[in-house]
Amino acid sequence: MKLAPRAATLALAALLGAGTAGAKTLVFCSEGSPENFYPGVNTTGTSFDANSQIYGRIVDFERGGTQVVPGLAERWTISPDGLTYTFFLRKGVKWHSNRSYKPTRDFNADDVIFAIERQWKEDHPFFKVTSPNHSYFNDMGMPKLIKSLEKVDDYTVRFVLNRPEAPFLSNLAMEYAGVQSKEYADAMLKAGTPEKLDQEPIGTGPFYLVQYQKDAVIRYKAFPQFWGGKAKIDDLVFAITPDASVRWAKLQKGECHVMPYPNPADLDAIRKDPNVQVLEQAGLNVGYLAFNTQKKPFDDVRVRKAVSMAINKKAILDGVYLGTGVAAKNPIPPSMWSYNDAIKDDPYDPEAAKKLLAQAGVPNLETDIWAMPVQRPYNPNAKRIAELMQADLAKIGVKAEIKTFEWGEYRKRMQAGEHQMGMLGWTGDNGDPDNFLHTLLGCDSAKSGGSNVAKFCYKPFDDLVVKAKSVSNQAERTELYKQAQVIFKEQAPWFTIAHAVQLKPVRKEVVDFKLSPFGRHNFYGVDLKE
Repeated sequence: MKLAPRAATLALAALLGAGTAGAKTLVFCSEGSPENFYPGVNTTGTSFDANSQIYGRIVDFERGGTQVVPGLAERWTISPDGLTYTFFLRKGVKWHSNRSYKPTRDFNADDVIFAIERQWKEDHPFFKVTSPNHSYFNDMGMPKLIKSLEKVDDYTVRFVLNRPEAPFLSNLAMEYAGVQSKEYADAMLKAGTPEKLDQEPIGTGPFYLVQYQKDAVIRYKAFPQFWGGKAKIDDLVFAITPDASVRWAKLQKGECHVMPYPNPADLDAIRKDPNVQVLEQAGLNVGYLAFNTQKKPFDDVRVRKAVSMAINKKAILDGVYLGTGVAAKNPIPPSMWSYNDAIKDDPYDPEAAKKLLAQAGVPNLETDIWAMPVQRPYNPNAKRIAELMQADLAKIGVKAEIKTFEWGEYRKRMQAGEHQMGMLGWTGDNGDPDNFLHTLLGCDSAKSGGSNVAKFCYKPFDDLVVKAKSVSNQAERTELYKQAQVIFKEQAPWFTIAHAVQLKPVRKEVVDFKLSPFGRHNFYGVDLKE
């Protein structure tokens, strides 16, 4: 049944108003629908936001920071050689329940092992259930890193690594490591409905899922038995609103309390609204145009450099970011340790670009530019950026066709390497340079399906970032990462566009919402003034 627009609006209003009488309901105007409710196969902030309310991890990041703190594990020890991590799990942690399943036991070591082995062991019954592409687990090189994972007893698990890994603890605090219930998984497998594990999720997190209607709404309720204490709000609603101007209109009217990714053009009006405050911090992100280095002619560094010199970056920043971004020259943001500020960006020089193309033997290049269909802080309007790039390239005789797809399809096709040039970006997940330099540009993730969409596998670069993972001394790691950034600039697998400032308009009745350095939206600890 297709509802008329007014009827659809009323239906959504009824859904939003369906909270319990007298309950505190917080509405988040989210920008899109999650891919599913299984964090192990997701790489988008949209899906992570929807999932992180539901699941817990053995370790977490402190609210609003990058410091690792206890989660489902109350403490841990690391052996002197950096190879053995032992986690001591909390007792008495309760699981959510739903129509299909009521738990008969508390969270324990079996669940942690299930969550990791499901992504690691290809013969695991749940390895392929929602998707066999466990992007994060693979891109971080986890399959080769973990030597063994064992249950010492019901509340102790031990990881043994093949080599020391400096960011290992931070990596376990990331969304993909959300713990699912092995008992629920077994029950659904027995019932012949294993997919329900990821469609009707059960976690140990502060909110449980009540209802999901794709492209419309996600409804959650506070979980009274959450181990950290019940959330301050009773009902949490994600009102799925892809258009930034519509999100702003809803925030103004009080139909939502928090909105992500404002339109740069709306910011003046947003800042003047007496009922709204704009939270702001330097973003841990980068927006870029990736060249498919495995495809002709972009396998030639001269062609990559020529395109980089033909595009007017300043015009993009002035015309699209409107003061919400800074020009990017490196693949990591300036706020991150090991940032190499000595690197010079490629100059905007169309004449030099033409000469390079002629030297490379491709004076009449025809190519594509893929433009993201969604808005992100690091890319407020990909279509407009693509049009500016297209016009710049035309001036040096390059004919570029703009292409786009639905977001899930776009990512899948770029990870498969169908593009010649494509826009994407990244918001850091754990505050470690490894999360950018190895996850996005290392050989492990250059395989089909990985996050390295430039398909850049260059040994001198890879050797540096792999070595930097295994060293624990931060000064030594910094030197290795600085060298890696020099090679990145010489090889030019990306045209780096911008690092965005994270801006979050929030209504003034919202209490203690904290900006996440990773761009996540977590609502545990947030309250509403009457």
